[in-house]
Amino acid sequence: MRQLVEFFMRHGAWFTFLLLAGISCVMLFRGNPYQQAVYMTSAGAVSSSVYNAANSVTGYFHLRSINDDLQERLSALEIENLSLRRRLQRADEMAYADTVTPDSALTPYRFITARVINNSIAHSNNFLTINRGSDDGVRPEMGVVDQNGIVGIVNVTGRHTARVISLLNSDLRLSCKVKGSDAFGSLVWDGRSPRLAVLEELPRHVEFAIGDTIITSGYSVVFPEGIPVGVVVEQSRDVDDNFYSLKVELLTDFATLSTVRVIENFLKEEIEEVETDLVNTSGKF
Repeated sequence: MRQLVEFFMRHGAWFTFLLLAGISCVMLFRGNPYQQAVYMTSAGAVSSSVYNAANSVTGYFHLRSINDDLQERLSALEIENLSLRRRLQRADEMAYADTVTPDSALTPYRFITARVINNSIAHSNNFLTINRGSDDGVRPEMGVVDQNGIVGIVNVTGRHTARVISLLNSDLRLSCKVKGSDAFGSLVWDGRSPRLAVLEELPRHVEFAIGDTIITSGYSVVFPEGIPVGVVVEQSRDVDDNFYSLKVELLTDFATLSTVRVIENFLKEEIEEVETDLVNTSGKF
């Protein structure tokens, strides 16, 4: 107590000054409108600065909770976006299937629409993967086409995906013919350009011209007759002078494959029962 009294006595002059200054300010601002207006403006500016600083500090401490909330909202939006993309993809596939009108030659067949999810064109034996499998009715030895022509043949199936032997595979030989002719040969990829293949063993008596269309022969349960394959761009003699070899520009652009159709043959089992020697030693399809 004594120390407190001594403190006030020692600094009494300052406290007296501050008291008198405060009383003077009150009398000045109360009795003069101009000074009162200046005081209110200055006080408002100071208090505004104080409030802004306080809000900045409190806002900083709330950033973590705000960020967590934004992340949760972003995750929900991403999930919704993925869901919408899947729905749009499925709608596109259904619309694609609805717009395809099968030829009369394809009447015993059903299309299973699929999307290519993996593809290769740079190897000597190329494959592609589609997003349909056994649960969707896809089985080995089913043909695959796109809106332009032949794509390949299914050889391995999972429940939800399947692997397809691409037409750009040197092990695949396809029975084809010149449109308008009954004589057929074997179409095979020579491992060079992904846009070109060779129709071999075409009999010399077959009449054709540059620009003629090459189609499937129909001599298999995989592809029906009449599916376009390519266009003749060049002719040459085969090793055997009795046959031609035709260079064929493929109609399918394998570099841009997206949506394809798997062909299901309703008569496949019946044909296989009737034709006991369906698969020959040459490996033709």
